[in-house]
Amino acid sequence: MHPARAMWQRYETLHAVVYFAREVADAMVDVGLKGFWMGYFAGRSAPFGEAGPELVTATFYNFHPAMPARALPDAWSFASPADVLAARYSALDATLRRLLGDLADGAAIDEAVQLADTATEGCSPQGRALFAAHLSLDRPTAPHLRLWHAATLLREHRGDGHVAALLAAGLDGLEAHVTAVASGTVDAARMRASRGWSEEDWQAAVDRLAERGLLDRSGALTPRGTALRAEVEATTERLALEPWEHLGPDGTQRLGELLDPIARRIVDSGVLPYPNPIGLPRAG
Repeated sequence: MHPARAMWQRYETLHAVVYFAREVADAMVDVGLKGFWMGYFAGRSAPFGEAGPELVTATFYNFHPAMPARALPDAWSFASPADVLAARYSALDATLRRLLGDLADGAAIDEAVQLADTATEGCSPQGRALFAAHLSLDRPTAPHLRLWHAATLLREHRGDGHVAALLAAGLDGLEAHVTAVASGTVDAARMRASRGWSEEDWQAAVDRLAERGLLDRSGALTPRGTALRAEVEATTERLALEPWEHLGPDGTQRLGELLDPIARRIVDSGVLPYPNPIGLPRAG
């Protein structure tokens, strides 16, 4: 496995608890937001300030524009970005302590934080809007929260690069989903439901891709489509190498070793669903 992808599977498992933990969803409601999706869009975009739906549609890339438009900018009339971020991190404190137990205060967390912070120092913000926005935030002081923050920087850095790879391949957000489903990475019904695309939208994307010779009429990848998906993934991994080249092979290996038991504890807790819209496989 490419080292950038192997590290992604570990740190993404840690990061992804923010989307599925009950404490975070409850905190968004308690701060005044209306429902899960308003909490999701406000929580992830709060580092931008009072982001509007156009910015979120562009940077998140794969949602039907109506989804962020239903949440933003209305969310900011209920809670400020600062309040949303404070509620999010407070909820994550409780979540990670519940999920990790004794690991949350162990010496391994301190070592992992040092290595993860070093890795993020190798990440350039150029062309990486979500990464740059999160980089502007003050880093938490509690080690388990600082590690989650570093994992978030790494995943947004990688995600920004993935969007660049998709753009270079001529795939819009919906077409990215369609080709990912065709490659067996994620489930079509789950992706449509979680990203707001109708069956008609989906079929229109299948038709566009078939006209380009990337899919056949049944929705399966053609050899050209398979090659393009492989190119997207290879470009994504190449663009995600910065932190690991900066950390070096020994540091990267050690961080992976430290993240493995954390990822396994999260997986074993059952907080993350499998399969999931992220396309994240079970760690370890």
